[in-house]
Amino acid sequence: MQLKIMPKKKHFSAGRVPLILFLCQMISALDVPLDSKLLGDLVQPPTITQQSPKDYIIDPRENIVIQCEAKGKPPPSFSWTRNGTHFDIDKDPLVTMKPGSGTLVINIMSEGKAETYEGVYQCTARNERGAAISNNIVVRPSRSPLWTKERLEPITLRNGQSLVLPCRPPIGLPPAIIFWMDNSFQRLPQSERVSQGLNGDLYFSNVLPEDTREDYICYARFNHTQTIQQKQPISLKVISVDELNDTIAANLNDTEFYGAKPSKERPPTFLTPEGNESLKEELRGNVLSLECIAEGLPTPIIYWIKEDGTLPVNRTFYQNFKKTLQITQVSEADSGNYQCIAKNTLGAVHHTISVTVKAAPYWISAPQNLVLSPGENGTLICRANGNPKPRIGWLTNGVPVEIAPDDPSRKIDGDTIIFSNVQERSSAVYQCNASNEYGYLLANAFVNVLAEPPRILTSANILYQVIANRPALLDCAFFGSPLPTIEWFKGTKGSALHEDIYVLHDNGTLEIPVAQKDSTGTYTCVARNKLGMAKNEVHLEIKDPTRIIKQPEYAVVQRGSKVSFECKVKHDNTLIPTIMWLKDNGELPNDERFSVDKDHLVVTDVSDDDGGMYTCAANTTLDSVSASAVLRVVAPTPTPAPVYDVPNPPFDLELTNQLDKSVQLTWTPGDDNNSPITKFIIEYEDAMHEAGIWHHQAEVSGTQTTAQLTLSPYVNYSFRVMAENSIGRSVPSEASEQYLTKAAEPDQNPMTVEGLGTEPDNLVITWKPLNGFESNGPGLQYKVSWRQKDGDDEWTSVVVANVSKYIVSGTPTFVPYLIKVQALNDVGFAPEPAAVMGHSGEDLPMVAPGNVRVNVVNSTLAEVHWDPVPLKSVRGHLQGYRIYYWKAQSSSKRNRRHIEKKILTFQGNKTHGMLPGLQPYSHYVLNVRVVNGKGEGPASTDRGFHTPEGVPSAPSSLKIVNPTLDSLTLEWDPPSHPNGVLTEYTLRYQPINSTHELGPLVDLKIPANKTRWTLNHLNFSTRYKFYFYAQTSVGSGSQITEEAITTVDEAGILPPDVGAGKAMASRQVDIATQGWFIGLMCAVALLILILLIVCFIRRNKGGKYPVKEKEDAHADPEIQPMKEDDGTFGEYSDAEDHKPLKKGSRTPSDRTVKKEDSDDSLVDYGEGVNGQFNEDGSFIGQYSGKKEKEPAEGNESSEAPSPVNAMNSFV
Repeated sequence: MQLKIMPKKKHFSAGRVPLILFLCQMISALDVPLDSKLLGDLVQPPTITQQSPKDYIIDPRENIVIQCEAKGKPPPSFSWTRNGTHFDIDKDPLVTMKPGSGTLVINIMSEGKAETYEGVYQCTARNERGAAISNNIVVRPSRSPLWTKERLEPITLRNGQSLVLPCRPPIGLPPAIIFWMDNSFQRLPQSERVSQGLNGDLYFSNVLPEDTREDYICYARFNHTQTIQQKQPISLKVISVDELNDTIAANLNDTEFYGAKPSKERPPTFLTPEGNESLKEELRGNVLSLECIAEGLPTPIIYWIKEDGTLPVNRTFYQNFKKTLQITQVSEADSGNYQCIAKNTLGAVHHTISVTVKAAPYWISAPQNLVLSPGENGTLICRANGNPKPRIGWLTNGVPVEIAPDDPSRKIDGDTIIFSNVQERSSAVYQCNASNEYGYLLANAFVNVLAEPPRILTSANILYQVIANRPALLDCAFFGSPLPTIEWFKGTKGSALHEDIYVLHDNGTLEIPVAQKDSTGTYTCVARNKLGMAKNEVHLEIKDPTRIIKQPEYAVVQRGSKVSFECKVKHDNTLIPTIMWLKDNGELPNDERFSVDKDHLVVTDVSDDDGGMYTCAANTTLDSVSASAVLRVVAPTPTPAPVYDVPNPPFDLELTNQLDKSVQLTWTPGDDNNSPITKFIIEYEDAMHEAGIWHHQAEVSGTQTTAQLTLSPYVNYSFRVMAENSIGRSVPSEASEQYLTKAAEPDQNPMTVEGLGTEPDNLVITWKPLNGFESNGPGLQYKVSWRQKDGDDEWTSVVVANVSKYIVSGTPTFVPYLIKVQALNDVGFAPEPAAVMGHSGEDLPMVAPGNVRVNVVNSTLAEVHWDPVPLKSVRGHLQGYRIYYWKAQSSSKRNRRHIEKKILTFQGNKTHGMLPGLQPYSHYVLNVRVVNGKGEGPASTDRGFHTPEGVPSAPSSLKIVNPTLDSLTLEWDPPSHPNGVLTEYTLRYQPINSTHELGPLVDLKIPANKTRWTLNHLNFSTRYKFYFYAQTSVGSGSQITEEAITTVDEAGILPPDVGAGKAMASRQVDIATQGWFIGLMCAVALLILILLIVCFIRRNKGGKYPVKEKEDAHADPEIQPMKEDDGTFGEYSDAEDHKPLKKGSRTPSDRTVKKEDSDDSLVDYGEGVNGQFNEDGSFIGQYSGKKEKEPAEGNESSEAPSPVNAMNSFV
């Protein structure tokens, strides 16, 4: 059952429903359906459902059937009038009425004549609620009379004359259809010269000899009786001029002969209509037919125009070689003057037809049935138009209202009847009659006053299955009086559906325009009026759409080869698709070369006939999809090598299913360039907030060509797609059309909300603002709220612009606060944010740590303890405790040097800490301070402590002075860091012979108060190595080393470093004058010359010194072989126990050896660059990148070697 309220849809709106229903009751008509469940106890006035036409032409050879069918409850009874008086069918044995119907059957087949029953009939259907009447049905039998007999004389005309052959058919009912034929029943040919007029006559604009014939026959066909009547044949003879002269010559004299010319050429004249003007009247809605037929020689051509206007487009047609103009569905606007123009080479003639369009009555608003409840109001409106204006008359139950019983609830106002406060007795059937001289209209409309509670006529628990993203229509046919209101609910405890995504139709149907998966569920329809309530449940299931994920592709194959089309279908698991392959939209050829296997269509031995379009169609019970591809068959050609490349970009991007927060993007893949596409990458641009910047949106597999994209509100989206295969990624596609999503409230709040004070009396609330994409709408602002964490204060809030900071002033110092920052825009607020904790500004701590205690662990390490300060006195975040400590100095040193204080910070709430790296045998002072975010608090009372003795550092320097033949004198400076009281020095030394072997080691103890010591009874001209260190009561310190040589015959010693200075002068004997010395020098010179020659030869041959020599430059002094000072090449020693001298450690000319120059120093590895150490002593220096010098230059003096040096090099 359908309940028609209004022709348009309406959306759910709680406030508007009652008003709309009231207006519907006032102006709308309710059609009570003939539903078996409803009609069991529901009364309804009669309604005429079927009747014969107003002008009813019957076949006199058959029984007469006059139809009249009606519905109503109780079933109506029927009666008839004939020619305005009661027609008593019981008195006529030939007339019967069908059971349960008002249809009359008049049996004239057995006896009786049809003419006897001609007349005007009207049917009345009546029950206790009123009476409905039919139209006046004019019954007339059809007639097909014969032509009257007449004698038709033969017609003889001269060539070129005009002619009209009359038809004048008998008047039949309905009018006959006219056509001209010959004795063989062949239609006579017609043309611009010869044609049939609307009246049936045959017109010749000019006759020709070939028109001569004796069987021009006019036929009249009466379709109603399926009969054809024939006129007597007409004979026509057309003679030429020569024939006419021969005829005259046989009967007349020579003076009466015709000239040689045929009939003269003449301008057109009209055969029909006559004169220059005529009138034509037609009824609205009919076909207007205007005719102009002209004669003339040559044959005229007809043209049509409308004065002061144009002929209507799409409704104008030409018949009979443009001699007839027809305008369909004619209306009053088609009235006016029409001109037909006949023209030939000799002139033109025109005729004006003045057309007037009249109109039988037609409906503007026919009255509609009214179903009202007691006490309600309503109206019946009957509006019609026509030309002339029709008269409106009202009847009630078939009786004119003027003489019908009075009804106080009824008031007639022209074409409107107004009902107010109706009661059950007001039920009736009203007839509206609109008539003018061209016809009439009659309409029945009942007023049925009912008091019925709501009823739902839709079956319960109907299961609807709908494809996702398509509309879902859930039926709820209902009835009730007063008109019930309809509400829909989802689920068992759901609220009424008022969202925009639902549409409620006037017949109760619930429409979900775009059904989604979450639309699945049980829906309840509830109908209510003041008399009760009814409800019904239906169920909705949403199915996944059937999609072709791999479409057949365009193929070009060679004749005789094989081709395969692939069609992969994805469907809902609960639906079973049927796959069908078509060729050119028809069935596949019945050929064994065509085989279908699951997802593929394979065609073997392809021929030229196999070319065409192949379509894969997938159908389920709910939807269907198809995809096509073209097969082109070509002659065999050499196959070029495939070209592999990145895919071509996708194209034809299209946005569909555009919703507030989602959209479906569809595209067409580009060529994969012989490497299958593995995936598509979708990017978007936000033209509103970040124009020109593309962001990643989604990725789908290479078999998909659609993607359902989730969108954010208030974003002006454009999309582009890139394809990717094993070669790489395509260039982006062209951007899709832009899609601006609707604004919505923010769905998230700012991140990184913090509350930190910058001053003791403020709270600075900061947050990371939302970007334009996250704002979801215009007018982005923030609601900042705060209150003390431990207090009972209410939240204080303020709305600020799109900023990232707000400062709360006048706060207590370092108090915890709860803070919330909520985003909002012009649409609304974001979800309630979670509160975070912050603190107002910090101030410096007020209290110093107490009870500071020091425990000395060893000479370099001490442990400090203290009592923590109260947390309230910190007045901020406790970051830790800081120890200031420094080495106490005497008053004299304090004046010369600034006291260097060291600082150690201990994180957190610690109460002790270790002080490493202290100087042994020292007095230190320290204090402790608490630290917060603002700074340090006051210092504790200074606390002093002493470190015990430790081992000393190496002596500051060691020098060897006054060398003699058998003695060496050592001078030194005490350690820079004695780390205690020195008890003694230890000197250890040993000789080194010419083979680099070390001699016995001698230990010597030296008092601590000495800074100079002489060693006697040493071997002359001998190199010694010395090890020297200091001692305290704790132990020995680091040693310092040096090497020196006793002199030869009182001569000066050789400086340990080449270039450090010349040899010392002889003290007594000038050995340069000794003979043995001169001979020795000559031998040495000769040997040097030989070595230089060998060196020169080796250099010229590209020889290089052994790499070992370069390594020796940085070797440990304990294992490095000695290299001679005069430039000779040193040898490697295999004896691990030998300790040769290190060239770089020889004593300089000033005999000063610093501790950094000892053989334990790492400075030598850097070629003079001081090494760097971490605080823990680890070496962090780097080797120098400087190259070693050539042997003749490196580490040697630029001066020539002295004789003493030469002697020493061989010792």
